Amino acid sequence: MSAQKRLSVVLIAKNEASLLEDCLKSVSWADEIVLLDSGSSDDTPSLARHLGAKVFENKDWQGFGKQRQIAQDHATGDYILMIDADERVSPELRQSIEACLQQPDANKVYRLGRRNLFLGRFMRHSGWYPDRVNRLYKADKYRYNDDLVHESLNVQGAEIVDLKGDLLHLTCRDFFAFQRKQMNYAEAWAKQRFEQGKRCSYFSIISHTLGTFFKTWILRAGFLDGKQGLILASVNAQYTFNKYAALWAFSHQLQKSEPL
Repeated sequence: MSAQKRLSVVLIAKNEASLLEDCLKSVSWADEIVLLDSGSSDDTPSLARHLGAKVFENKDWQGFGKQRQIAQDHATGDYILMIDADERVSPELRQSIEACLQQPDANKVYRLGRRNLFLGRFMRHSGWYPDRVNRLYKADKYRYNDDLVHESLNVQGAEIVDLKGDLLHLTCRDFFAFQRKQMNYAEAWAKQRFEQGKRCSYFSIISHTLGTFFKTWILRAGFLDGKQGLILASVNAQYTFNKYAALWAFSHQLQKSEPL
């Protein structure tokens, strides 16, 4: 049996002092914790150091994908567990991760199921559970893509293995903060698609918006999540509207000489 591989927990953060302690305590068993700060004005860096993390800084923000790549470059472990400050590793998930490190397979990428909090309720439906994400992988074999937002791991045909246990995600604790973040995501998404030559019609804005509400509320059984399910379906639809309206607006702004 091969020796257990070293694990580096890696996260990127900015002004996350209020969330950081519980996050880092949930992974204090790892061989190494690496935090890349993008210019916090609160106590995030000092708190992270106090909790045992190695702290680095990069203020040259080029998007979430590249920031994660830079953070990963500071890690020295054999395997990477990529998390965010608003996530916590449950005891059951820890056991699953440690089992993987005892019998590692570089050709596998391990997928974690997230349990997402929305306005006081950990959602069970609405497409928010198990919300699986690829987060545990061989450090020298896999990296994130360059997407500005909603970045993902380049798995390169690896076998994807689902782990037992939940990654608890405190997605929406403050409704207005969540909405501001959604708006920033929508702008980044639209900007990236526009630069890639993507365009959308006015009809696409409406069809995608209505489609998102129907998918969340009906197809993904959001109605079983009660009041939060209905609000989430509406928020998802609003986010989709913002994305496609912004993409349409980018195109429209090139035609300022044309009548409205």
